[in-house]
Amino acid sequence: MKILANDGISDLGKSLLEAAGHIVSTDKVDQAALATAINAQNFDAVLVRSATTVRKEVIDACPNLKLIGRGGVGMDNIDVAYAREKGLTVINTPASSSQSVAELVMGQLFSISRFLNNSFKEMDGGDFSALKKAFAKGVELRGKTLGIIGFGRIGQCLASYALGAGMKVIAIERRARIQPITLKIGGQTLEIPVKVVDSLPDALPQLDYISIHVPKQPDGAAVLGAHEFSLMKKGVRLVNTARGGVIDENALLQALQEGKVAAAALDVYENEPNPMPALLSHPRIACTPHIGAATLEAQDRIGEELADLIIEFAKNQ
Repeated sequence: MKILANDGISDLGKSLLEAAGHIVSTDKVDQAALATAINAQNFDAVLVRSATTVRKEVIDACPNLKLIGRGGVGMDNIDVAYAREKGLTVINTPASSSQSVAELVMGQLFSISRFLNNSFKEMDGGDFSALKKAFAKGVELRGKTLGIIGFGRIGQCLASYALGAGMKVIAIERRARIQPITLKIGGQTLEIPVKVVDSLPDALPQLDYISIHVPKQPDGAAVLGAHEFSLMKKGVRLVNTARGGVIDENALLQALQEGKVAAAALDVYENEPNPMPALLSHPRIACTPHIGAATLEAQDRIGEELADLIIEFAKNQ
């Protein structure tokens, strides 16, 4: 197969595909020229991450395309149902980035609890004594309750880190249950039961921290909007590494202004790659540029998983 990895692929993934006899191009093609490039160079497959979109127009314009691959979890940048209706295979790598996203969330939780984001920006040229006083009211994670909205691979991985840090964890998902979470510490393996509840409104008032891990909703509606913010505990801290749009950004800004939300950390935005300026400049929002899966280890896992799926697909052609 001839494969266009338009948003790149790890060296490991590329080498595995080439060792299996496939041709892989990592030359970036502009979005507007994507269909033209696929047809001109007779690509059988296109691999994307979050930067490139594969919509109906591209699918219709590329009749010889056989496979679309997404390096990562969310596939809202691909018209998945339409592609499959047209006979294309669509794959993603849901198991590869859970740890990297969970670790970023933990870093963000520490950051917005101890003013790290502000300190990094203000120490150079700032008044040391004044900053020390301004950042003197941090809070500890141990003993606090973390609500994890969406309890798939990433949510469960995050739970293991949070439990290890001494936090209490409540998960919110459609199916209520007790979910055992495995912790491996010092050569020992422990199983900790985590309560999963099915009512977001009932859970919100109990939470000191919230991390959201759900896909973009089919109707585009926010999971956390003005009503949900009104139910939250005063001083809650919030992290979103899932998808832009699952939090109403204007409602978040209002909740920050009112003091309902003490701080937030965002890795994803409604308008990428040009987030709302009010988010980027807000002193109580720690912003990162959609880097949840951006670790060397995760990229190798993503590349390897894509390669395995494509090699298996090609065997069955």
